[in-house]
Amino acid sequence: MRVAWLGGICACLALAGLGLHLGVRVYAPGQVWAALTQDGRDTASIIIRDLRVPRMALAIVVGAALGLAGLLMQSVTRNPIAEPGLLGVNAGAAFAVVVLITLAPGASFVTLALVAAFGALTAAVLVFGLAYAAGGRVSPVQVLLAGVTVAALLVAGLQVLIILNEAVLEELLFWLSGSFADRPVTGLWLAIGALTLGVALALAFSGALDVLQTDAATATSLGVPVLRLRFGMLAVAALLAGVSVALAGPVAFLGLVAPHLARLCGAVRHRDLIPLSLIFGVALGLAADLVARFILFPTEAPISAVMALLGVPLLVTLLRRNRLLLA
Repeated sequence: MRVAWLGGICACLALAGLGLHLGVRVYAPGQVWAALTQDGRDTASIIIRDLRVPRMALAIVVGAALGLAGLLMQSVTRNPIAEPGLLGVNAGAAFAVVVLITLAPGASFVTLALVAAFGALTAAVLVFGLAYAAGGRVSPVQVLLAGVTVAALLVAGLQVLIILNEAVLEELLFWLSGSFADRPVTGLWLAIGALTLGVALALAFSGALDVLQTDAATATSLGVPVLRLRFGMLAVAALLAGVSVALAGPVAFLGLVAPHLARLCGAVRHRDLIPLSLIFGVALGLAADLVARFILFPTEAPISAVMALLGVPLLVTLLRRNRLLLA
């Protein structure tokens, strides 16, 4: 496990360093060091310090938040394909934010984050409510279909709101594309606070989450408050997803991939899964940000499109492994 931790941390450091050096303009290590340690106002210093450092910070915080959110959703539902983007949670957060921007333009980031978290939680409750309404044991495909349905409904609502609000049409379309570039970092400290709270709560209940992986009856017999634990961790995941959407827009698949990378490293218990999901979430966020700069060079690609290149094959693999593909 130490090897996985060390490898993940080294990958994060290497990707962060590459993110400061590479882009439309490539800068030498000496230029990057000077920009970080001196108060220069030359072009290189401005681009590195004022543009690349903030987007690197956003990639780190959002990647970690979505990695943990994906793990919590997969754990409390015992569903390997649960993830904020696939299950309509990101769409719920985005819809709530667009409604707020339409009704109250100029709202503070704190308000945006709280509204986004509320929208994410509402979408999550709706998705799982629809899935459980079918009765019996809820399969990953049932949850996925419910998520796709809710997401489609919310996206349709988003399109209507955007058309009705032509004054901010371009701004909303840019935000909805999902990116770490040119995003305000005024709410970064709030996001770090939410992430810290989420990590603390997840670690505090890591033992209960381990027990929950058996089944509800066994967990209840061992003294785990199943319903309260599920709702509480789902609320934490919604908060993390909502803050991430408020910062960078909807970013799909990152929350799906990071926890599974942690499991591929041999992590089983949540005291190992939680930090590894955070580390791999950061690494994926930094890597996706770097690839997005070059895949459509010189134009940048949306982060969700980059993550789909990795997330879609993983999703198909998980469905096949569980023998849940429709004929």
